Amino acid sequence: MTAPKDDSPLTMWMAPLLGMSEQYLTMQKSFMEDFQKVFTQVANGSLPALTDRRFSSEAWQKNPQLLSLAHLYLLSSQKIAEMVEHLEMDQEAKDKLVFSMHQWLDAMAPSNFFALNADALATFEKTKGESLQKGFHNLLQDLQKGRITQTDESAFEVGGNLAVTPGKVVYKNAFFELIQYAPQTESVYEIPLLIVPPCINKFYILDLQKDNSFVQGAVEQGHTVYLISWRNPLPNDVDQPEQYTWDDYIENGVLRALQAVTEISQKDKINTLGFCVGGTMLATALAVAKARGIDYANSMTLLTTFLDFSDTGILHVFVDEASVALREQTIGLGGLMPAKDLATTFSFLRPNELVWNYVVNNYFKGETPVPFDILYWNADSTNLPGPFYAWYLRHTYLENNLKKENYLTVAGESLNLALLDMDTYLYASKDDHIVPWKSAYLSNDILTGDVRFCLGASGHVAGVVNPPAKKKRHHWVNEYEYDDGYLSAEQWLEDAERQEGSWWVDWYAWIAERAGKQVRAKKTLGNRQYKPTVDAPGAYVKVRAVQ
Repeated sequence: MTAPKDDSPLTMWMAPLLGMSEQYLTMQKSFMEDFQKVFTQVANGSLPALTDRRFSSEAWQKNPQLLSLAHLYLLSSQKIAEMVEHLEMDQEAKDKLVFSMHQWLDAMAPSNFFALNADALATFEKTKGESLQKGFHNLLQDLQKGRITQTDESAFEVGGNLAVTPGKVVYKNAFFELIQYAPQTESVYEIPLLIVPPCINKFYILDLQKDNSFVQGAVEQGHTVYLISWRNPLPNDVDQPEQYTWDDYIENGVLRALQAVTEISQKDKINTLGFCVGGTMLATALAVAKARGIDYANSMTLLTTFLDFSDTGILHVFVDEASVALREQTIGLGGLMPAKDLATTFSFLRPNELVWNYVVNNYFKGETPVPFDILYWNADSTNLPGPFYAWYLRHTYLENNLKKENYLTVAGESLNLALLDMDTYLYASKDDHIVPWKSAYLSNDILTGDVRFCLGASGHVAGVVNPPAKKKRHHWVNEYEYDDGYLSAEQWLEDAERQEGSWWVDWYAWIAERAGKQVRAKKTLGNRQYKPTVDAPGAYVKVRAVQ
């Protein structure tokens, strides 16, 4: 069977399908055989249990009709995915098709329908209908919030049991508050550390509770830690932060914080750390400063950070010329990118874990989610100024311009990230779906100083937030010297040594070698120019996005 030779739109659309007809027939035959096998197992009472956690509970095993439906759903999903995978088409279009297909397949799971969910029906019967009544109440509450509740939000309070590392706000402008954390050791390293978190989320992912706070851990190691707490812009703010640009955030945000820390500490060079977008902003700001003849950084640490956006993983399906141009037209000259839109996008990167799981538990079964600090933080999202966001989309995800030497002008300076010749610690998470680890590794090709790369287990957030005391997960290091020649990401991992426990321990040792000598800790924070005001975590982090 071959495709017709005419050039009609229908033929052009059907050509990929017609060209794979033999593979299609093979898959069709396999599907029918597996389909019949399921019915035979149902008739014989030998239908096996499923390992997919959506259908693995005892309630599903006790309901052969719904269990068989789950089997058929998984079988159908597998065959549809195989068929799409074998289509011959443009890779970008194929990636979007695959993403859309998985979204549809995940949404159509029988577990997502009350009448077809064995767990929900068993709970309904056990509670005599009370579960569904509670679920309807949960649904009404979430409709008012405009989002799905993922954790017991009553269990947490920013400044109460989250973001509680002691400190003071020592500087504030329209972009950020600068927090200086109080020393907790008699002596401290003489070179301080400035942390630049992403402005797309709130900073306290790095300062959750005392036993899993990266900030607390660094302070306990004897570092004087400063941190940027970004403002959460709101639609009714009279000073119109919706007009702020990428250049504004670099000039009045990161560069201003670098200046403040050097002036407070009276050190020409400080240690710096950026997380995710904060890392991209930090690298940009340091390169701008270098172009001005100012060398702020004694060292730089980048956690799950893009500098090279050539492979952005699954996120690239959201970014093309049409979508970026639309953002530029609607909010590129003013307006806000709403927090709920960003949060929804990230949730649907893992819909079964972050969407449908809660639909089933919260609405069908009437359960209250368990307290989980990371999910509370995840729901406490931020708005972004439209001009900042539109610039970022075009010049990073769409055109990958940041790595191009002297291609962009940022804050009035020609941008060249190759000027970054300080010692750098690169951390990536192996299962990161937001910043693929091999993309984070590509920063090696841009930076010109000595680089230590560390690969941690787990994902974008859980991989980073991994305190040593928990004794969880593992990480890989490789003592390879990059001066010896190029080493690909695959080669690096093949030769790397796996070490149990948190990557924080490796970073502690690395940063200690670059933090100078130990000096007596000062009892006061800030100085005459940068006077301490309110207690950490400050005011900006407590501003909730309007939803």
